[in-house]
Amino acid sequence: MIFVLLFTMLFSTCLAAPTSISPSYSVAVGIGSGTAFATEGKGRITAIRVWEISRSFIGSLQLCYDYICPDKFGNSPGTLQEMELYEDETIVQVSGKHSSYIYQLVFVTSHGRFLSAGNPMGLSFSFFPKDPRAGLLMLSGRYNRYGITSVAAHWGEVVSNINTDGR
Repeated sequence: MIFVLLFTMLFSTCLAAPTSISPSYSVAVGIGSGTAFATEGKGRITAIRVWEISRSFIGSLQLCYDYICPDKFGNSPGTLQEMELYEDETIVQVSGKHSSYIYQLVFVTSHGRFLSAGNPMGLSFSFFPKDPRAGLLMLSGRYNRYGITSVAAHWGEVVSNINTDGR
């Protein structure tokens, strides 16, 4: 009887769902000319900033991590489109349109909110993590003096560096 109990316990732990979130990568779209970039930051993404060239393509972009906004990538000023994320919110999908530039970016959150910037022209793309529990960790790609020419998404477990319980 003890053998059956031990075997059952051992077997059930082998079937348990994995607790870690597997990282994944969405392959870059766009022509990929110009200077390489990768958004970098510690913690979770807390804001998205996208500068769009009127009736045209994405000029620049920036991700803020735990309320710190490091480098802006791209060179064109354009019109700023921005979204701040809630404390328990993550980016779960990035989609848009591309051709010679990234013409449109749409960021969808775990709360169903979205930020859409740019012009919906060109070929469609849609990035999302392989593990449905994952969120956006960073974007990479290329830009030239006019705007963003390619973009890729990196997914994984989203962890904040900010202690929200007051300790």
